[in-house]
Amino acid sequence: MFEVDWMGLALPFAYVLVLVGAFATFSRIYRQRKAAQSANLAPWFGPHLQRNVYLSLLHLTPDESSEKSPRVPDSVLRAALLRRAVEDIHRLIQIKSAKQACSSLLQRGSVGDDLWQRFQRAEKEMEEELRDVVTEANALSPNWGQSIFQSAHEIASNSRVRDRLNEIQAQTQSEKEWWEKRRTQIQTEFMKELDESEKSSTTAPSEDDAVLVDTPSKGKKGGK
Repeated sequence: MFEVDWMGLALPFAYVLVLVGAFATFSRIYRQRKAAQSANLAPWFGPHLQRNVYLSLLHLTPDESSEKSPRVPDSVLRAALLRRAVEDIHRLIQIKSAKQACSSLLQRGSVGDDLWQRFQRAEKEMEEELRDVVTEANALSPNWGQSIFQSAHEIASNSRVRDRLNEIQAQTQSEKEWWEKRRTQIQTEFMKELDESEKSSTTAPSEDDAVLVDTPSKGKKGGK
């Protein structure tokens, strides 16, 4: 039977335990620092005004001292929640369009990890926001959460089309003004050239351009 030298194995085990403890401590400190840095990063989107308005209306309780204090109607809450969902659709479209660009820039090393962390945090916030909107919609009206984003998507699409039409109309008006100025300029230049040509045609001919006329001689008159 072989005897185990526990005293000889104590040192390697202690070394392993020290390494594991140091690695765990370093990992915990690193995660804490990353979490602190992530918390200090600027948000991807600005303040969510529509969500703040909806939450303000939702928590607007009537005054208990006044029996006739008005209560916020459910129709107003549904309209505010729908506007909140429309804003979420706009932000979701921005995230989907920016994800591929941010990923490719990060792979090339054109942007730092801070931008990617901001983007990932925005994605998580949007997921929580969508779930919250669905929950609120079902609370206001049963099964409304299944169709609220479909209605919001239609409203957002109509809004984009309307904005695009307004841009086209604005461009059309500016182009029309430019063509009016250009036509006036062309007419002015044409009339100027026409006046100059008329002035040149009415001037007296020079001596070089004079026509020589032969006069009959006296001998020819006498013969007749």
